[in-house]
Amino acid sequence: MSEYLPGLAGVPATQSNISDIDGEKGVLYYRGYPIEQLAEHSSFEETTLLLLDGELPVSGDLVDFDRELRANRRVKFHIEELMKNLPSTGHPMDMLQTAMASLSMFYPGNECLTGKDVCEDLNYIHRMTVKIIARMGTIVAMWEHLRNGYEPPAPRTDLNYAENFLYMLTGEQPDPLLAHIMDVCLILHAEHTINASTFSTLVTASTLASPYSVIAAAIGTLSGPLHGGANQRVLEMLHEIGSPDRAEAYVEKKLANKQVVWGMGHREYKTKDPRATILQGLVAKLKEARGGDVNPLMETALAVEKAAEERLAHKGVYANVDFYSGILYHEMGIPADQFTAIFAIARTAGWLAHWREQLGDNRIFRPTQVYTGHPARDYVPLAGR
Repeated sequence: MSEYLPGLAGVPATQSNISDIDGEKGVLYYRGYPIEQLAEHSSFEETTLLLLDGELPVSGDLVDFDRELRANRRVKFHIEELMKNLPSTGHPMDMLQTAMASLSMFYPGNECLTGKDVCEDLNYIHRMTVKIIARMGTIVAMWEHLRNGYEPPAPRTDLNYAENFLYMLTGEQPDPLLAHIMDVCLILHAEHTINASTFSTLVTASTLASPYSVIAAAIGTLSGPLHGGANQRVLEMLHEIGSPDRAEAYVEKKLANKQVVWGMGHREYKTKDPRATILQGLVAKLKEARGGDVNPLMETALAVEKAAEERLAHKGVYANVDFYSGILYHEMGIPADQFTAIFAIARTAGWLAHWREQLGDNRIFRPTQVYTGHPARDYVPLAGR
C-alpha cells in the first residue's frame, strides 16, 4: 500500500482477539462478552484475567490471581524516595510514566526478552503482568499524598483492587457504593481495541523492550488531551460553563467557532458510546443514593449532552466515555489531574493483554512513508550559498 492515510485511519495494524467494536450499533466486546454484562456482573480482577487469558476464569484461578495482585501491591522504598524528589506541581501522568520506567531498575525482568526468538514463557509473562497491574494503583494513590507532603498509607490485602485504591487515595475506608462505581469504571476503561496508547504498546513491545518500558510508553501516549486527558478537560469545561442554563449557548458558541466540545464524539462510534451509557446510569444511582444532593456539575453535564446531541446527533456525534467518568471521579473527591492516571490503571490490563499477544507472534513494526521532500541534489559549500 502506497496511499497515505493520516492517522492510519482504518488501516489494520495487527490481528487481535482481545476486544471488538461495532461503531454503528454502539457495542463493545471483551473476548466476545458485551461490556454491559461485564460491568453488571464481573469485577476488575475477573475482567483483567479474561482479557489476559481469553476466557472467564474458574473460581480457583480467579482466587489465585486476586491473591497474587494483593501480594504485589507494595513497592520498594526506593520508588517512594524517587517520587518524593519529583516536583510536587508535576502532573500525575508525568510522575506515573517516570515511576513506571524506573521500576525496571528495581525489579529486573527481561530474562525472556533477549533475542529474536519469540518469548514463550507464559509464567514470565504472567508474573510481570501481575507485578505491573498490582503496583499501578499503588503508585497513583501514593502520589496524591506525597505531592501534598504526607506519607502514603500502606496498601491493604483485605480489600479488592478498587477498594484498596480508594483507601490508599483517601486514607479512609471506602464507601461501598463508591468502591462499586470505581470497580465498574476500571472495567469500562480496561480495553478498547487498537487506540493510540495500545498501538504504542504494540510498537514498543515489538522491539522486545522490557514490559515496564512498554507500559511507560503507553502512559505517555495516553497522557495527551486527545486520548486519555479528555475527561479532565470535560470537568474544566463544566466549571467554565457554570450552570445548566448556560449550556446551550456554550455549545452553540463552540460549534460556531469549530471548537471541541470535550467528551463528545468518538472515532469508532456513530452512536452513543456504550460505556457512557453505563456511566450515566451510575451517575443516576449515585444521585439517588444521596437523595439528589450532588454537585450541580452533574445537572450542567446533562444539559451539555442534551444541547450537543440536538446539534450533532445527525453527524453521529454523541457523548463518549470521558464525558461522564470525570464527573463520577469528581463526586468521589478525586482531583481532576488524577483522572487520566486512573484511566491508565485500568487500561494497563488491556495493554498487557496486547503485550502478551504481540510476543506470541512478534515482528518488529517498521512502517513506510510517503516522501514529500526535495529530489536528489548536490551539497553546496557554505561560501557558495
